[in-house]
Amino acid sequence: MNGRLNSDSHVAKRKSKFLPRLILTVVVIIVLTLLSVGIYKFRDNKVHSEISVNSLYKNWEIKDYQAVYDSSNAIIEKNNLHNAARTFHGYSSFFLAESEVDNARSQELLDEAIINLRIAMQYAKEDMLPQIEYMLGRCYFYKDYPTNSHYYADLTIKYLLKCQEEGFYSDDIPEYLGLSYAALSETQKSIESFTTALRDRESDTLLLSIAEQYCKAGQGAIAKQYLNRVIGMTANDDLAFKSHTLLAQIYMDEEKYDDAEKEFESILEKDENSADAHYGLGVIYEHQGDNAKARSEWRKCLNIQPQHTLARQKMAENRS
Repeated sequence: MNGRLNSDSHVAKRKSKFLPRLILTVVVIIVLTLLSVGIYKFRDNKVHSEISVNSLYKNWEIKDYQAVYDSSNAIIEKNNLHNAARTFHGYSSFFLAESEVDNARSQELLDEAIINLRIAMQYAKEDMLPQIEYMLGRCYFYKDYPTNSHYYADLTIKYLLKCQEEGFYSDDIPEYLGLSYAALSETQKSIESFTTALRDRESDTLLLSIAEQYCKAGQGAIAKQYLNRVIGMTANDDLAFKSHTLLAQIYMDEEKYDDAEKEFESILEKDENSADAHYGLGVIYEHQGDNAKARSEWRKCLNIQPQHTLARQKMAENRS
């Protein structure tokens, strides 16, 4: 009887030890499984991230901006604050916008670039910050460029000056600054920036821009020097016409009507359908007291451009 009791007691003790051991074993297995899955996912994500970031740099080096755009976007979807992805997404959005022929899509890409660069700027390393500010300044400049407006000119100036203060320099910054100051009618600062730009590189566009600012500043004599340089070097008819027209206006302000007439005639030699040149000749003839010739030129102007406001006004004032 006692032997049977001892046997039952022994079995009960074994059962009481088995259950905790079973639970412990199950817990250990679950923990180990979770750790294994976690380590696998971590390593997989890390490898995938490294491959993606490497592809960003490789595609950037070969200027495949669409691939950079797509890759960076995929990384951002997984890690919203991935700084390299934000930076590259901003850069690639800008370059895609620059080459986009659809203005609406270009503006969308510029907005995307600005958002990503501003986020990247918050978490950027100190040595990367000036370059991001430079690109942000360019984005704001091109936001205005298609419409020739000045809504973002102050932000263009802000970020380009900031990146320069922090030691970053690019030879296109002075020209961007010159154009942005001009948009804000800060003529003297515009002239100073354009003058700096000329030290790095000379172009017909840049020379015309600085001539226009000197005209606004009432310094026609200096403006003429730059305009003659444009005419002497440009192969662009539009820039040549603008230069001749501006020169003619300066000569008219100086009451040098013969010189002004030569400038308008030089335009008409290449394009007899220049409404502005015919209008200008009419003004010259008016000053010289030849109203018949003046009206003839204004009629030619209106035949080419019926809604030419100044020519219509002159015709109304000089009815005979």
